[in-house]
Amino acid sequence: MPHIALNNDLPGITGLMVHRPDTGGPLGDLADALLRAPSSLEPGERELIAAYVSRLNGTEFCASSHGAFAAAQLTGGRELVRDVLADPGTAPVSGRLRALLAVAAEVQSAARPVSDKTIAAARAEGVDDTDLHDTVLIAAAFCMYNRYVSGLATELPEDDAYYQHAARRIVADGYRAGIVEGD
Repeated sequence: MPHIALNNDLPGITGLMVHRPDTGGPLGDLADALLRAPSSLEPGERELIAAYVSRLNGTEFCASSHGAFAAAQLTGGRELVRDVLADPGTAPVSGRLRALLAVAAEVQSAARPVSDKTIAAARAEGVDDTDLHDTVLIAAAFCMYNRYVSGLATELPEDDAYYQHAARRIVADGYRAGIVEGD
Protein backbone atom coordinates (compact mmCIF):
# COMPACT_ATOMS: atom_id res chain seq x y z
CA MET A 1 0.00 0.00 0.00
CA PRO A 2 1.44 3.41 -0.93
CA HIS A 3 2.64 5.61 1.91
CA ILE A 4 0.44 8.47 0.66
CA ALA A 5 -3.18 8.58 -0.45
CA LEU A 6 -3.39 8.94 -4.22
CA ASN A 7 -6.34 10.29 -6.18
CA ASN A 8 -6.08 7.36 -8.62
CA ASP A 9 -5.35 3.64 -8.66
CA LEU A 10 -2.49 3.73 -11.17
CA PRO A 11 0.69 1.80 -10.38
CA GLY A 12 4.23 3.04 -9.90
CA ILE A 13 5.35 6.46 -10.95
CA THR A 14 2.30 6.83 -13.20
CA GLY A 15 0.03 7.13 -10.17
CA LEU A 16 2.38 9.65 -8.54
CA MET A 17 2.64 11.78 -11.67
CA VAL A 18 -1.13 11.84 -12.22
CA HIS A 19 -1.68 12.59 -8.54
CA ARG A 20 0.68 15.57 -8.67
CA PRO A 21 0.73 16.94 -12.23
CA ASP A 22 2.60 20.02 -10.99
CA THR A 23 5.64 17.83 -10.31
CA GLY A 24 4.65 15.01 -12.65
CA GLY A 25 4.71 17.28 -15.69
CA PRO A 26 8.36 18.30 -15.28
CA LEU A 27 9.32 14.71 -14.48
CA GLY A 28 7.60 13.57 -17.68
CA ASP A 29 9.33 16.32 -19.64
CA LEU A 30 12.69 15.20 -18.22
CA ALA A 31 11.99 11.57 -19.18
CA ASP A 32 11.06 12.68 -22.71
CA ALA A 33 14.27 14.72 -22.99
CA LEU A 34 16.46 11.91 -21.67
CA LEU A 35 14.86 8.97 -23.42
CA ARG A 36 13.19 10.25 -26.58
CA ALA A 37 14.86 13.47 -27.77
CA PRO A 38 17.51 13.32 -30.50
CA SER A 39 20.70 11.71 -29.20
CA SER A 40 23.64 9.67 -30.35
CA LEU A 41 22.03 6.78 -28.44
CA GLU A 42 18.93 5.14 -29.84
CA PRO A 43 15.75 5.43 -27.73
CA GLY A 44 15.78 1.68 -27.08
CA GLU A 45 19.37 1.85 -25.83
CA ARG A 46 18.48 4.70 -23.48
CA GLU A 47 15.44 2.78 -22.21
CA LEU A 48 17.68 -0.23 -21.62
CA ILE A 49 20.07 1.88 -19.55
CA ALA A 50 17.09 3.14 -17.51
CA ALA A 51 15.83 -0.43 -17.01
CA TYR A 52 19.28 -1.65 -15.98
CA VAL A 53 19.79 1.11 -13.41
CA SER A 54 16.27 0.46 -12.10
CA ARG A 55 17.06 -3.26 -11.75
CA LEU A 56 20.28 -2.44 -9.89
CA ASN A 57 18.23 -0.21 -7.57
CA GLY A 58 15.67 -2.97 -7.01
CA THR A 59 12.77 -0.90 -8.33
CA GLU A 60 10.66 -3.53 -10.07
CA PHE A 61 8.08 -1.14 -11.53
CA CYS A 62 10.70 0.96 -13.31
CA ALA A 63 12.84 -2.02 -14.36
CA SER A 64 9.79 -3.76 -15.85
CA SER A 65 8.37 -0.60 -17.44
CA HIS A 66 11.57 0.57 -19.07
CA GLY A 67 12.47 -3.01 -19.94
CA ALA A 68 9.19 -3.25 -21.88
CA PHE A 69 9.85 0.14 -23.50
CA ALA A 70 13.36 -1.00 -24.52
CA ALA A 71 12.07 -4.35 -25.81
CA ALA A 72 9.52 -2.57 -27.99
CA GLN A 73 12.31 -0.61 -29.68
CA LEU A 74 15.28 -2.98 -29.86
CA THR A 75 16.01 -5.90 -32.15
CA GLY A 76 16.02 -8.88 -29.85
CA GLY A 77 13.04 -7.60 -27.84
CA ARG A 78 12.22 -9.15 -24.48
CA GLU A 79 14.93 -11.80 -24.68
CA LEU A 80 17.63 -9.18 -25.17
CA VAL A 81 16.31 -7.10 -22.27
CA ARG A 82 16.11 -10.19 -20.04
CA ASP A 83 19.72 -11.09 -20.91
CA VAL A 84 21.00 -7.57 -20.23
CA LEU A 85 19.19 -7.29 -16.92
CA ALA A 86 20.55 -10.69 -15.88
CA ASP A 87 24.16 -10.03 -16.92
CA PRO A 88 25.19 -7.26 -19.31
CA GLY A 89 28.68 -8.76 -19.48
CA THR A 90 27.40 -11.80 -21.39
CA ALA A 91 24.33 -10.30 -23.08
CA PRO A 92 24.35 -10.11 -26.90
CA VAL A 93 24.88 -6.33 -27.15
CA SER A 94 27.57 -4.26 -28.79
CA GLY A 95 30.77 -3.50 -26.94
CA ARG A 96 29.75 0.15 -26.99
CA LEU A 97 26.43 -0.51 -25.23
CA ARG A 98 28.08 -2.93 -22.77
CA ALA A 99 30.60 -0.20 -21.89
CA LEU A 100 27.81 2.35 -21.39
CA LEU A 101 25.98 -0.07 -19.09
CA ALA A 102 29.19 -0.34 -17.05
CA VAL A 103 29.30 3.47 -16.81
CA ALA A 104 25.65 3.51 -15.71
CA ALA A 105 26.35 0.87 -13.05
CA GLU A 106 29.12 2.99 -11.55
CA VAL A 107 26.87 6.05 -11.48
CA GLN A 108 24.17 3.96 -9.76
CA SER A 109 26.55 2.58 -7.15
CA ALA A 110 27.76 5.86 -5.65
CA ALA A 111 27.89 9.62 -6.13
CA ARG A 112 31.50 9.81 -7.23
CA PRO A 113 33.34 10.10 -10.54
CA VAL A 114 33.12 7.15 -12.89
CA SER A 115 36.49 5.41 -12.73
CA ASP A 116 39.18 6.24 -15.28
CA LYS A 117 39.35 2.52 -16.13
CA THR A 118 35.64 2.38 -17.01
CA ILE A 119 35.87 5.58 -19.06
CA ALA A 120 38.95 4.27 -20.92
CA ALA A 121 37.13 1.00 -21.68
CA ALA A 122 34.15 2.97 -22.99
CA ARG A 123 36.37 5.18 -25.14
CA ALA A 124 38.02 2.05 -26.57
CA GLU A 125 34.53 0.96 -27.72
CA GLY A 126 33.93 4.26 -29.55
CA VAL A 127 31.94 6.04 -26.85
CA ASP A 128 32.08 9.82 -27.27
CA ASP A 129 31.43 12.74 -24.93
CA THR A 130 27.73 12.92 -25.83
CA ASP A 131 27.27 9.20 -25.16
CA LEU A 132 28.96 9.57 -21.76
CA HIS A 133 26.99 12.67 -20.84
CA ASP A 134 23.66 11.13 -21.75
CA THR A 135 24.41 7.82 -20.02
CA VAL A 136 25.52 9.48 -16.79
CA LEU A 137 22.48 11.76 -16.78
CA ILE A 138 20.06 8.89 -17.49
CA ALA A 139 21.62 6.78 -14.72
CA ALA A 140 21.56 9.66 -12.23
CA ALA A 141 17.99 10.62 -13.09
CA PHE A 142 16.81 7.04 -12.76
CA CYS A 143 18.32 6.80 -9.32
CA MET A 144 16.03 9.74 -8.45
CA TYR A 145 12.98 8.27 -10.22
CA ASN A 146 13.59 4.90 -8.53
CA ARG A 147 13.84 6.46 -5.10
CA TYR A 148 10.61 8.39 -5.72
CA VAL A 149 8.75 5.22 -6.72
CA SER A 150 10.25 3.01 -4.01
CA GLY A 151 10.29 5.62 -1.26
CA LEU A 152 6.53 6.10 -1.46
CA ALA A 153 5.91 2.33 -1.70
CA THR A 154 3.95 2.55 -4.95
CA GLU A 155 2.14 -0.55 -6.12
CA LEU A 156 2.92 -2.82 -9.03
CA PRO A 157 0.33 -3.38 -11.76
CA GLU A 158 -2.09 -6.23 -11.13
CA ASP A 159 -1.41 -7.60 -14.61
CA ASP A 160 1.95 -7.73 -16.42
CA ALA A 161 0.10 -6.79 -19.63
CA TYR A 162 0.17 -3.25 -18.19
CA TYR A 163 3.82 -2.95 -19.23
CA GLN A 164 3.15 -3.85 -22.88
CA HIS A 165 0.20 -1.44 -23.02
CA ALA A 166 2.37 1.30 -21.50
CA ALA A 167 5.17 0.50 -23.96
CA ARG A 168 2.86 1.04 -26.94
CA ARG A 169 1.73 4.38 -25.49
CA ILE A 170 5.21 5.61 -24.57
CA VAL A 171 6.74 4.64 -27.91
CA ALA A 172 3.89 6.36 -29.77
CA ASP A 173 3.23 9.41 -27.59
CA GLY A 174 5.96 9.91 -25.00
CA TYR A 175 5.96 10.28 -21.25
CA ARG A 176 4.03 13.50 -20.83
CA ALA A 177 0.96 12.05 -22.59
CA GLY A 178 0.39 9.52 -19.79
CA ILE A 179 0.09 12.28 -17.21
CA VAL A 180 -2.65 13.96 -19.17
CA GLU A 181 -4.43 10.71 -20.05
CA GLY A 182 -3.85 9.01 -16.71
CA ASP A 183 -2.91 5.61 -18.05
